[in-house]
Amino acid sequence: MSEPLKRHLAETSRRMHAAGWVANHDGNASARLADGKRFLATPTAVSKRLVDAHDVLTVDIEGKVLSGRKRLFSEWHLHAVAFRARPDVGAVLHAHPPHATAFGVANKQLGVPALPEVIVSLGANVPTLDYALPKSAAQDAALARALGDGDADAVLLAGNGVLTVGVDLEQAYLRLELVEHYARVLVAAAALGGPSALPADDVKKLLEARTKAGLGRASRS
Repeated sequence: MSEPLKRHLAETSRRMHAAGWVANHDGNASARLADGKRFLATPTAVSKRLVDAHDVLTVDIEGKVLSGRKRLFSEWHLHAVAFRARPDVGAVLHAHPPHATAFGVANKQLGVPALPEVIVSLGANVPTLDYALPKSAAQDAALARALGDGDADAVLLAGNGVLTVGVDLEQAYLRLELVEHYARVLVAAAALGGPSALPADDVKKLLEARTKAGLGRASRS
């Protein structure tokens, strides 16, 4: 029963490349299988443009390859953190969309919530986590807090792109798409004096709508 999900994961990988969100061997994608104990993941050292279903690996939460002939990417620890922090998460995507990644490279926050759609889909904040070396315990802990204790479904990793989660691959992809779109809007707004924050009362109502739609932290608890 994993074959359709393998095909979807491979297709998502190619869509990330087609969108210009990854280059070279950058980026990775994973999905939780129905048993909750095994995961599908893209392989390392393969362009996301070329990933096909037969390339997809099956791994456990520790990153042990259970099936597949290629090697797992080194950043599996980020995916494992997300799956452990959020039982509702069925998919994790990590990529380097240029505008959103630029905020992380500059160690900047996306800042004030200025678009209603962003608040409903992503919450009141898409945090930028401090720079840390790969496989850093501090980065893993920060990511777990952002996803588990906060209301984040997307984070910017300073010096390391964007990570999004979703109940499935499509939702994780749409969130990645929205983060990059919003970052582009913010860059354009900067030339006009910067974005204006939405009224606090409106933000509260939008967050309530987020929860009612089954997207907020309260709806996951």
